[in-house]
Amino acid sequence: MTVQDTFPLVTIQNLDVALPKGSDRHLAVADASLTIAPGEVVCLVGESGSGKSVLASAIAGLLPDTLHVTHGALRFDGVDVLNLNEAGLRRLRGARIGYIFQEPMAALNPLLTIGHQIAEALTAHGHPAPPEKIADLLAAMRLPEPDTLGHRYPHELSGGQRQRVAIAIAVACEPDLLIADEPTTALDVTTQAEILRLILDLRASQGLAVLFITHDFGVVREIADRIVVMQNGKIVEEGRAAQLLASPAHPYTRRLLAAVPQLIAARPSLPNGRAVRLELDQIRKSHAGHRRLFGPRQPETQALRGVDLTLRAGETLALVGESGSGKSTLGQIITGLAERDDGTFRLLGNPIGKAADLFSRSLRPTVQMVFQDPKSSLNPRHSVRRILTEPLIQTGVSKGEAERRMKELLPRVGLDPAVAGRKPHAFSGGQRQRIGLARALMSRPKLLVADEPVSALDVSVQAQVLELLDDLQQELGLAMLFITHDLRVAAQVADRIAVMQHGLIVEVAPAAELLRNPHSNYARSLLDAIPGHHAVRDLSAASSSPVLEKIPHE
Repeated sequence: MTVQDTFPLVTIQNLDVALPKGSDRHLAVADASLTIAPGEVVCLVGESGSGKSVLASAIAGLLPDTLHVTHGALRFDGVDVLNLNEAGLRRLRGARIGYIFQEPMAALNPLLTIGHQIAEALTAHGHPAPPEKIADLLAAMRLPEPDTLGHRYPHELSGGQRQRVAIAIAVACEPDLLIADEPTTALDVTTQAEILRLILDLRASQGLAVLFITHDFGVVREIADRIVVMQNGKIVEEGRAAQLLASPAHPYTRRLLAAVPQLIAARPSLPNGRAVRLELDQIRKSHAGHRRLFGPRQPETQALRGVDLTLRAGETLALVGESGSGKSTLGQIITGLAERDDGTFRLLGNPIGKAADLFSRSLRPTVQMVFQDPKSSLNPRHSVRRILTEPLIQTGVSKGEAERRMKELLPRVGLDPAVAGRKPHAFSGGQRQRIGLARALMSRPKLLVADEPVSALDVSVQAQVLELLDDLQQELGLAMLFITHDLRVAAQVADRIAVMQHGLIVEVAPAAELLRNPHSNYARSLLDAIPGHHAVRDLSAASSSPVLEKIPHE
């Protein structure tokens, strides 16, 4: 099937997908109608819970047993997907429909090599899988050392490399449709830009149709021919990308667009004379190379190579850089979760000799951390009450005082104290992040380390959490180290921005100054890689494509 075909590859008509009994609403997808043309890139946009992934899963016949199609039609290249048996669906998946999942580490088997997993995808659909073909696929994904990379395991690759392997598996059998479910959400901007270019190159070379699920309108500007917006299971607006982005008709679409962080420094200048909360001088950290079962030990890697940093009361310093630059390692050292090899560390004027010093009763409450993934950082077996109060009680605070602080703090992070008896699974991602923030604030810290706290959140929820952090910081006088790979987010929260590359801070400056006139080549490359900052292609030309004009849209 080629781009010149005028018949839709995917046709969905009035589709309803029912949720299990007892859910907040009856339908996960309600009366959805959608078409995807051969060679077309359709971006499916909406907040978590809007039904995006459910609709995509229905196309590939991957709906879980708890969800059922109760009405409507769904055809792929004329085939009624809803009436296919499991054998028919297996012939469709992989061979004609490729699927990239959001979290590649969860999608890849940790016990099998990369090459073995690609070979499985090929042989399952009757294709030969010689080593040279696997190497060619890895080379097409622009992965390093493609001839030998197939012998490595998923944990030996970076996040961006794992995502490219997942794409290689999805396109190995040259499918007609590629479904990409938030494939770039947690990636740094340079890796994200490379993945987007790779998907567009595959579309150009193989004539792929692409259904790209995302909440990032910067990504949408880069790749979309057409945009479909979902809210509460319903498609509320759709249109050609350039037209919809320039003039959205639905209030929900306008709200999503308004919530996208702008690359403009948003905070006023801080007054001089603020007390110094954190002083770091020549902090160094190396990681020993791991030993393989067979073969020599891997070489030692230098995570931090002499980091200097100062942070004052009420100030937010955004630490930006790609994955592997050392940002999280530095955050772990500041919070006592990792031991430094060398350098001077002072917290509130107190010298910190080793990580254990931060766990004394006097210092432990003064520095707290908000983690990137609230789902994995909150104990699923504990109630919100226990999550918030137990760490405080262990430092000597009475149960009554801990309960009082919890009831006072939950409303300030936008949660009703009545939810304290619930467990984390009962909350959305944004709500879990608010719980994580409340936990960090329970001890009334002087320094907060926020490690990518909004990277996996929808833009609207992200905006709410950033606004909440700003309000609490102004009210409590917190110093905050905000770790992020997104300069748009940094622009919203930071007084100063420090740019980290290969374990070194290569540039630090007031936010407005760095965004306006970065001095380092690396900072300029990060700015250039921001989705939507420099378009990969001309959206207006794509939106007037004569091929797409022939496609009937529901």
